[in-house]
Amino acid sequence: MSDLAGAFAEAVLHLSFLLAALGVGVAGVMRGYSGFGTAILLAPILSTLWGPRAGVPVLLLMELVVSVQLLPRSFKEADRRMVLPIGLAAVLATPLGAGVLLYADGLALRRAIGALVLVFGLLLLSPWRYRGARPLPLNVLVGAVGGLLKGATGMSGPPIILYFLSGPEEARRHRANLILFFGLIAIVAVVPPLIGGLIDATALIRTAALLPLMVLCVRLGTRLFHVIPTVWYRRFAFGALVLAGSIALLA
Repeated sequence: MSDLAGAFAEAVLHLSFLLAALGVGVAGVMRGYSGFGTAILLAPILSTLWGPRAGVPVLLLMELVVSVQLLPRSFKEADRRMVLPIGLAAVLATPLGAGVLLYADGLALRRAIGALVLVFGLLLLSPWRYRGARPLPLNVLVGAVGGLLKGATGMSGPPIILYFLSGPEEARRHRANLILFFGLIAIVAVVPPLIGGLIDATALIRTAALLPLMVLCVRLGTRLFHVIPTVWYRRFAFGALVLAGSIALLA
């Protein structure tokens, strides 16, 4: 019993955990509102606080639970003909990317995560969007890139989100497409860290402590989707991405 209490104190009773909880709250609202945001915002934050090998597994476990929560409804509303091939390519590529997480230098990986999130946030704030066709080979390529990033950094979002938002669909369809994709890839993304021994007692305790907050904030974000104008939300969310990426890159 004392060993369990000691493990809990080591995992949770730190300022870093409180900062992680703050990030989880913001990321949960983003995910519930827009269909994305969990991994892209939390990957740089948790990697800065705990290092990529300790932070990314917590992110992946929470992402799995959140995705299962949102998946049933989105499956009906999403464009399955486009999303499923992208998701399959990502699922197949994720274990390859996981080799980077397992063996890369932690500081270099953290800064790479920060740089990727920073560039992605700036792109979303800009008016640029991909406006070309979306044939099957390109869908598979984008999915594979997303899967490699998911395995290496815990976030597949940057290429996937930019690609999905390039389409003419309404906001509800965009959101459903993103939720379906992230749900598919979340299921397989936890396997390589589990096999590699990165999902240890500390990761499980942190996940269990943060998960109720994440679930609550996802539900809040889902309600806000019907209340807050998109333009207000986009400015806040993308500004948060730029800030999180900058911290991970420069800290």
